[in-house]
Amino acid sequence: MGYFVIALALFLPFLMFLLGRVTDANLLFYKECAKLLMMVGALMILFALNRQESKQIEEIRNKATRNAVFLTVIFIFGGMLYRVYKGDITSVDTSSFLIFLIINVLCLEYGVKKAAVDQMFKKHNK
Repeated sequence: MGYFVIALALFLPFLMFLLGRVTDANLLFYKECAKLLMMVGALMILFALNRQESKQIEEIRNKATRNAVFLTVIFIFGGMLYRVYKGDITSVDTSSFLIFLIINVLCLEYGVKKAAVDQMFKKHNK
């Protein structure tokens, strides 16, 4: 369901533009609504519980969050260095939480898939 919400947030602004609903007056509104939908979708993915939720999945979630915090700090720091290099004092990064959530979802999905592959090879080698 979370992936559907993220896909909706990605394609809905384009659809609204094609239907002529997006104007200069409401562009910021649609931009912020799309960001909010992406955040909600990412949170739905992160907090979704499986029926066979195990200690291993909990550990994967914790590792994913730790890795996401680290990668988000690196990403934001890189953006700060870029703005300092360009001498841009007017722009501000307002998507930090969304970036963190998306990186967290990517780390979580990677961890879950890696654990599944590791478990498959452990069964195969026995």
